[in-house]
Amino acid sequence: MQWLFRTLSVYLALSLSLAVPSLDDRMMADHHGDHRVSSHHFAKMDRCEGIEFDAIAPDEHGVTFFFKGDHMWTGFHGDATLLNSLYKELDEHHHLGHVDAAFRMHHPADPSDHDHIFFFLDDKVFSYYQHKLEAGYPKPISEVFPGIPSHLDAAVECPKGECVADSVLFFKGSEIFHFDTRTKNVKMRPWTHLPNCTSALRWLEHYYCFHGHNFTRFHPVTGSVVGSYPKDARNYFMRCPKFGHGSDDTERERCSHVHLDAITSDDLGRSYAFRGNFYLRLSDRQEEGWHAFPISNTWKEIGGDVDAVFSYDSNLYIIKGEQVYIYKSGAGYTLIEGYPKSLKDELGIEGPVDAAFVCGDYEILHVIKGQSMYEIDLNATPRGVRKEAPLFFPKVDAASCGPDGVKVFVGPKYFHYESPMLFSASRIQPHPHKISLELLGCDH
Repeated sequence: MQWLFRTLSVYLALSLSLAVPSLDDRMMADHHGDHRVSSHHFAKMDRCEGIEFDAIAPDEHGVTFFFKGDHMWTGFHGDATLLNSLYKELDEHHHLGHVDAAFRMHHPADPSDHDHIFFFLDDKVFSYYQHKLEAGYPKPISEVFPGIPSHLDAAVECPKGECVADSVLFFKGSEIFHFDTRTKNVKMRPWTHLPNCTSALRWLEHYYCFHGHNFTRFHPVTGSVVGSYPKDARNYFMRCPKFGHGSDDTERERCSHVHLDAITSDDLGRSYAFRGNFYLRLSDRQEEGWHAFPISNTWKEIGGDVDAVFSYDSNLYIIKGEQVYIYKSGAGYTLIEGYPKSLKDELGIEGPVDAAFVCGDYEILHVIKGQSMYEIDLNATPRGVRKEAPLFFPKVDAASCGPDGVKVFVGPKYFHYESPMLFSASRIQPHPHKISLELLGCDH
């Protein structure tokens, strides 16, 4: 009889343990609505083990998000979180536990879509702005992007200049659909030479197809692949133990919020940013990002703490205090005989200065000193200031000029202007960008 009571007691306890959810289960059920959440939903995922991502997309702040199943990662390091912690409607409308594709719409034909993130799930598209679902969504893909099929594999934006027109590239199998965001015309091309992309990313003006835990860089118009690919994503797009080749100096200098001293690109297309005794160089293979080195390694006469740097006529000019060092650009940098010289003798301006830049092949040097910008004709003999203009900013740390205009660096932020003239004429501060996040590829 005692044996019978013991058996019944064990049976009853077992039945109750199966029938009654634990406190943790109830909390999870409350958090996610009245549907029960399976245990795999909360399983810890580690992208360093090698994951084939469902989608990759930046948000309006330039933070890159990686998506896999019902999990997501913010930036290039850190643990996974649940997708519905930011995008809960995706879970409410879709229970397969994955995103097909995602991209951020940047500078579209319709300004109301600027900086929106679009998620694609089966035949539906969701539009989010600042992580909030836009009214009226989800909608059928065919309504928002006519001519684009459902059950996509990947998507990525492609602005005019990199593509023929402002476009979105949609991937399904080996077929690529170029969607013109202004005309809504669609051109389909078979790219059988490219691996089937499960996600795609535009980063530092280059395009990457992710497949398995690898990626392949491709041209957004032709799909051509140049270089040795595929490569392991864990060496480049995330920080994982036993992967990558960054140093402690690189991590500290790249992601520091300390202001830059100077920034430029030389005539060979090599980009440099200077801070203290280090410089950051953007790798020729841009997916590798920026790497830090002591300034004295390359410019032994300088040591560090430069004031301004600019490139002109195959030479790199480094200004420090009241002196100018001119280096001949080549495989390395060779100090030209007779330098350094005084800033006054070389450029006709008294130091110290805050920043200097030249736009393309133009001969005009723009020098920023305090709240003024000075123009100096580099073809003139002798050189000297020919024009002065007041500036809006009380203090500028660095400035550069490229095909997309002028970037002005102030503290941990930079500001973009379409031309030096608009920079000097503006009295309104434009939208700020974070240097570490949007220029140097950090995740904060």
